[in-house]
Formats: sequence, C-alpha cells, structure tokens
Amino acid sequence: MFRLANALIPLRFSRDCNAIEDLGLMKPIRTMPDDREIELRPLKSHDDFRSAMGLEKAIWGLSDEDVLPLTFIIASQAAGAAWHGAFDGNSLIGFAFGFLGWEGGEAVMHSHMLAVLPQYRDLDVGRRLKMVQRADALEIGIRKITWTFDPLQGKNAHLNFSKLGVVSSKYKVNFYGPETSSLLHRNGTDRLWVEWQLDSSRVAQRLQGEDNRAEIIDAVRNTMPLVRFDGSGRPTRGNLGDALARQKIAIEIPSDINSIEKADAGLSSEWREITRWGFLQALHHGFTVQEFCRSVRGEQGPGAYLLDRNPQ
Repeated sequence: MFRLANALIPLRFSRDCNAIEDLGLMKPIRTMPDDREIELRPLKSHDDFRSAMGLEKAIWGLSDEDVLPLTFIIASQAAGAAWHGAFDGNSLIGFAFGFLGWEGGEAVMHSHMLAVLPQYRDLDVGRRLKMVQRADALEIGIRKITWTFDPLQGKNAHLNFSKLGVVSSKYKVNFYGPETSSLLHRNGTDRLWVEWQLDSSRVAQRLQGEDNRAEIIDAVRNTMPLVRFDGSGRPTRGNLGDALARQKIAIEIPSDINSIEKADAGLSSEWREITRWGFLQALHHGFTVQEFCRSVRGEQGPGAYLLDRNPQ
C-alpha cells in the first residue's frame, strides 16, 4: 500500500507499465507556484528516452561517453526495466531507472539512476519516483530494491534513510572509478550500497511519515563520533578503539560538500578520505548504517550518520 494525500492506494502493476497510470500513483503533483502540474508516467517513446539522455548531461554534466546509449535504453525498457519520468507539461524534469538483479541468492531491483532538475528538488519528486519503483517491484514479487549514493551528499542521505527507511552495510571505494566526466565525481566516486526492504515494518513506518527525529538526535548527541568536525571545521578521526567498544557510532559530514569542493578541493578530499576510513572501519567490525540526522548542532550544522552494532 502507498500513502498518498492521507489515502491508502492499492498497488497493481502491468509489465507494460500501462496499469500504473490508473492507480493514483501517477496523479499530478500540484506543487508548482503557478499551479502547473507535475505528472509522473512511464517513459515509452524514443523522444522520452532522448530527453532522459539530455537530463543525464544537464544534471550530472556527463560527457557522451558516460551517458547511457539510446539503443541500450530502448532495449532495457523493452526487456522490462523500469523507466519512469516526471513531466512539467511536455518537459521531462526528472526520471528513475531500475533493472532486475540477483544479489546473495535473491532477486532484487537495482535503482541505477534517479535524476531531478535542481529547480524541482524541493517538490517531493524524487520520493514519488522511488514510490513508483516500489510499486513495480512489489507487484512482480520483488521485496528489495538496492541502489548507491555518495555518502557525503546530505540531502540524498536524508531522503534515503529518513524518508524511505533504507539501511546499508556495504561501502564501495571509487565504485565508478577515481572520477568520471561529471563535475560531481571529481572527489572520487565512493558509494554507500543501500537496501530498501520494501515490506518491512521499518519502511512502512517511514512511508507513513512516522517521525523519530527526536530519538535519533538524542542518540547522535550521546554517541562518540568516529568522524567529526574539529574546532576549525575540518574533519578529524575519533579514537577507533573507544568507538568500536560502543553500541552505536556516529559519522559526521558537512551540510554542503558541493560548496566545500568548489571553495577548497583539498578540504573536500580530506572529508572523503576520513569518512571513507570511518565507514570502512565501522562496517568491517559489524556495524550497519541505520539513520541520518541533518543539522545536529543547529540549522547550519553538520549532518551525522548513526551506525548500530545490532540493528533492530
């Protein structure tokens, strides 16, 4: 079930994606300042797919070499991959792409791409696109969706952990190589590999909007950080032995790593190196990334991940 505007909507799915348009999940999002509607619908036409290629370039600054080829997009959609778009009128302003995979003896959906133009990112478009992928997966018997994201990107962490309820026990060093053509990949391409257990009670609670923010803030404030800001605003390592002896570990990140990278590439690299160390050490010793809390020390403060040795 999917909670939308305080109504529970049953999820059904047709492999050709036609049925989704009748569920309410594709209802227009009336959140534009001038009452224009954002519509969610499957990508089907060659023009749709070319628009998605254009968004890859516009959003991530990818070169032709790194953009998904049109022939691949067409073939993957025909073979059952999930391509969904968000439209402002006739203009594609965001899309999500997922394909079936096999992980640890289990069939999963891997959500490879989620892209939304910057001017639309505070309109809940990204979460809605994820919900459509969830509908696709559940209807064909898939109970888990995985994807990767840059752990230094706090807004993405907030969406993934706080709103969707993912967890992570895998950290991928330079997953796509030391860099790509994207300006967002000049500080390495480290990624957290997250798991979204679609029918778990944890995910159900997050999708119902249950707020455990106060509990998380309290836990973070009372947890010894393995990585934290020092007095000058630079990253510093905590005592590994002391941290590993505890039940929970915190790893702090800047509120806006993109601004830091533009102003001081060296400082951005420090954050990458030290947070990489923190995640790898914690995950190696049996911790799991469970939560992310924005603005632990006030509105402009750092964000923090909360890792638990024995997650619920």
